[in-house]
Amino acid sequence: MATFVCLVINLPRQFTLFGRTLYKPNLSLNKNSTSNLDLRLGLDLAGGASLLYEIDTSQSKPEDLSQALESLKANIERRVNLFGVSEANVQISKQDNQYRLKVELPGVTDVNDAINLIGQTATLKFVGQIKEFPLEATSSAEINFDDYYQDSGINGSHLVRATPQPNPQTGVMEVALEFNSEGTKLFEQATTTFLNKRLAIFLDDELISAPLVQVVIPDGKAVISGNFDIKTAKTFSAQLNAGALTLPIKKIQEQQIGATLGQDTIRKGLRAGLVGLGLVSFFMIGNYGYLGAISVISLIIYSLFTLTIYRIFHITLTFPGIVGFILSIGMAVDSNILIFERMKEEIRAGQSWNNAMELGFGRAWNSIKDANICTIITGLILFNPFNWSFLNSSGMVRGFAVTLLIGVFLGIFTGVVVTRNLLRVLAHKKI
Repeated sequence: MATFVCLVINLPRQFTLFGRTLYKPNLSLNKNSTSNLDLRLGLDLAGGASLLYEIDTSQSKPEDLSQALESLKANIERRVNLFGVSEANVQISKQDNQYRLKVELPGVTDVNDAINLIGQTATLKFVGQIKEFPLEATSSAEINFDDYYQDSGINGSHLVRATPQPNPQTGVMEVALEFNSEGTKLFEQATTTFLNKRLAIFLDDELISAPLVQVVIPDGKAVISGNFDIKTAKTFSAQLNAGALTLPIKKIQEQQIGATLGQDTIRKGLRAGLVGLGLVSFFMIGNYGYLGAISVISLIIYSLFTLTIYRIFHITLTFPGIVGFILSIGMAVDSNILIFERMKEEIRAGQSWNNAMELGFGRAWNSIKDANICTIITGLILFNPFNWSFLNSSGMVRGFAVTLLIGVFLGIFTGVVVTRNLLRVLAHKKI
């Protein structure tokens, strides 16, 4: 059943069967979308823009640098989403004590638009509510905005930092604000003017929160409470800091990659994958006969499972990722070779075929485990999940590592579980 579902997921949207044109049913998790289970292609396959910036950290305090970099990244990620590019890759790296920002935008055809958008400075402002919006209004465009909100004069330059923290009494997550001396005076005046009213917070003219002012705050230190958990509190803090701790960036490189190159790469990659699958199948059937044929069926199931995981978990597929997938095809049959050779040894030792099969799977497990653990360790080093500065941080290498790790785990599953059950079903009468 699972194999059939994976087959349906990986069918093209339109295909011909027995002379009739058929359409794949919409399997989208969002009823208004038909593409969220499509394979997501990286910059090198889909084409797009690649931008590299130098980050000026000279004016940032060492204790604020980590938060400032996180805020910068969050701000840029929020900006590039205006392009509708969900596969955008935003990375911050460090080379020779110099921080750099790399932004990859698959599918973006006008690199100048991306440069202009990313180069803008985040604008944070606090706006007091004069009176409630009329209930019949569905958007601010239907009313006079100035009749309901008044600028408090507080902006990102007045905010020192925003920090997520648990309430010391209740343990509920909150966001603490700290203003500089000028901001402290303005914030005291704002909380006095808008007491028991809302003080809306806008980032780049987008409303991100509208907390209720409950007391006058004279010391420039405020707490925003709400339905925060750890993740949402961190996200909200990063949004505020995006307007407060903005680090200057300078573009040092831009590159436009055409989609034609990407399509040619995809065709060559698919051709290489099919050739690899064919050669592996030829070797397995030629060397192991019907056992090899069963392993080929297992390999096809493995490929369907792998592509389904790419679609469901929105794995961005780059050319190195395709290479990792092709490499994993060959690795996926390693388990079968170890098992089949072990089965031969058991048969030569006088065991019946069924016993040899069960013993072969059991006694080959240690070799399978040891070989794959080494590959998993290598994949994790390449992927660098903790972003250690002394290890790789390249998105391309990480793409290779992701597909390699997925291939290893699925290869173990299909090699040991799927092949074993196929043998039990298709060859159980063998004595």
